Amino acid sequence: MTHVVLMAGALLMVSPFLWQFLTSLKTLGESTRIPLTVLPASPRWENYSAFFDIVPVGSMAVNSFLALVLRVAGQLLVASLAAYVFARLRFRFRGPLLAGFLVVLMVPPQLFVIPQYEVIRTMGWLNSVQALALPGMFSAFGVFVLYQFMRTLPTELDEAARMDGANPLQIYLRIILPLCRPALAALTILTSLFSWNDLLWPLIVNTVPDRMTLPVGLATLQGAQGTDYPVLMAGSLLTILPMVLVFVLLQKQFIRGIAMSGIKA
Repeated sequence: MTHVVLMAGALLMVSPFLWQFLTSLKTLGESTRIPLTVLPASPRWENYSAFFDIVPVGSMAVNSFLALVLRVAGQLLVASLAAYVFARLRFRFRGPLLAGFLVVLMVPPQLFVIPQYEVIRTMGWLNSVQALALPGMFSAFGVFVLYQFMRTLPTELDEAARMDGANPLQIYLRIILPLCRPALAALTILTSLFSWNDLLWPLIVNTVPDRMTLPVGLATLQGAQGTDYPVLMAGSLLTILPMVLVFVLLQKQFIRGIAMSGIKA
């Protein structure tokens, strides 16, 4: 019975992706027909080639990938350093500073769009990859995830390292970071997902088609007069495949990192 319930839950979770795949093989008429048709009369694989013909997938995929790599690398560095300072070091006003830092989690991210845009514009980085990645390198959520994980590590590790003559930076690099691999993997997946699916910020800072990302390319397929849903579903299915691959490769570390950092889904 337990396995039956789990299989039913898994089928429920997979059903939107299955419907997406079936819709990508339909004609426009089949995708909008009432009552709904589940299976296409004749699979139209050309919907996938039509997506490549309409959207410059190559350049957009490169932009999305470069922005993802820069954002993940920057956030792991900044967040791990900040979390280490708050979780392992002792200094005056540490508590109030941490509380003030985490208050940012309650602020809607849309409020930061205008000041961030002004910073990017002043630096002359509009329509560039670094404009996509820079704001995402600084995340209070990433600091919170790593802070929660680092708090679970025994303080005796730091004390033993200090007795051997290690300074705080050496403790951070040689002891804390290797032990934080599950949390780092979890943060890598979450940051990758946020970066890959981000629509609002890339739509604002990059207005040149060759500098846009894949979510922006998908948004251009939705027209005011009509939308080719099979092509849109084909494109969105291809777009989510890299994130599925990342999760498959890092799922064990992701689950362990989430469990040990105390984050509730």
